[in-house]
Amino acid sequence: MRNMKWWKLKRITMLPYKGDEDMFGEDFLFGASLENGIVSGTFPESGPNYWTGFEEFHRLAAGAGMKIIRIGLEWSRILPKPTFERWADDLDDICNTEAIEHYRGIIGDIRNRGMKVIVNLNHFSLPIWLHEPIRVNRYSDFTAGGWADPRAAEEFRKFAGLCGRRLGDIVDMWSTENEPNVLATLGYRNRASGFPPSIIRPELARVARDNLINAHLLGYEELKKETSSPVGLIYAISWIDGEERAVDSALKAQFEFIDRIKDSTDFLGLNYYSRMVVESDEESDSGYRTLPGFGQGCKPNSLSRSGRPTSDFGWEIYPEGLYNILKTTMRRYDVPVFVTENGIADATDGLRPYYLIGHLKAVEKLIEEGFSVKGYMHWSLTDNYEWASGLGMRFGLVSVDFKDGSLTPRPSYYLLKEIIKQGSVNGFKKMLKEPYDIFDETLLIE
Repeated sequence: MRNMKWWKLKRITMLPYKGDEDMFGEDFLFGASLENGIVSGTFPESGPNYWTGFEEFHRLAAGAGMKIIRIGLEWSRILPKPTFERWADDLDDICNTEAIEHYRGIIGDIRNRGMKVIVNLNHFSLPIWLHEPIRVNRYSDFTAGGWADPRAAEEFRKFAGLCGRRLGDIVDMWSTENEPNVLATLGYRNRASGFPPSIIRPELARVARDNLINAHLLGYEELKKETSSPVGLIYAISWIDGEERAVDSALKAQFEFIDRIKDSTDFLGLNYYSRMVVESDEESDSGYRTLPGFGQGCKPNSLSRSGRPTSDFGWEIYPEGLYNILKTTMRRYDVPVFVTENGIADATDGLRPYYLIGHLKAVEKLIEEGFSVKGYMHWSLTDNYEWASGLGMRFGLVSVDFKDGSLTPRPSYYLLKEIIKQGSVNGFKKMLKEPYDIFDETLLIE
């Protein structure tokens, strides 16, 4: 199955093609997400070198017809020294003014190319003065760190306020945090995940989650003082299948964070990759357990238990789940919704075209039904550093040669460019043949 080639899709994108009606519409924001902390590296370090080579990244995004880019600010780059003893409005003499001006240049270049920008304030990494990883691993009496530190939310508030004051005039939209639910769960409960901050103290997971909630609330309040731009949250979300009682418990747990901040967010950015399949487990604290062989619990480059192709990461391709979870979320919360991450680890680019078409079909169908999904940002524009898996997982529409830093668009880049141009994915969906005709409408919720 993995030997099926993308050339069929390349033929579609290169031939004159009369698509269906422009279902996405002029106001729909196609784009891609980047994160400075995992693409900024330069040589001789490994990394795509976004920090100094950002213009080439932005040229590629604009060249594909994208209208929005999501980037992140590195807290420790802007505030390399502790802020514990400082007032929120008294940080100018210790902040890195040169870094702030460089970020202004990055954001300005995005806007000068006709694209909007979402700026995210925290994508897992923390200043070493707030979280020292060596101390975490070396001292057995270490009790709290990272987001479990009771000071973290207040210090984040100061950081958010500074960013709002210094950059608010050129930022279209803000996000306080990226995937705080993932951070609080994997970073404190699951050693096998290798996920930051890797303090495996399950009793701290709830502490970290509560501090992340408080940080969002404080950061939201501070940014709203400094800017009129929308301030939201970027959140990891999965569709959940399985035994009804277990599904109800899992959905309740998944939405708990958003339920607690729903009155203090102007939009939700949802990151979707695959589904979960669950069953009841009375011995588990949660009341359910995740079944292997589905969603993110599959073998790499194989088939799920449902016969779906899986990625280099072992994640099942399940675009029906994006439709279902977007619909569920939009019925639950009365705020604008964006897809802020959606993508696949696929070094050969053999599956990515099918992944793109299936998931964009899910978004387009919702729009056809009257649901106002505001935009779609692919993860990622380029290959990057994938936290616990290093540089091996290739998520980019654009390939990065980590030896010389060169950027080369993959065929899927040109496919997305053509979809954006046509304004609809329906014509491309018709070209898919089994076993990749993976958008099964019988699996959609009503």
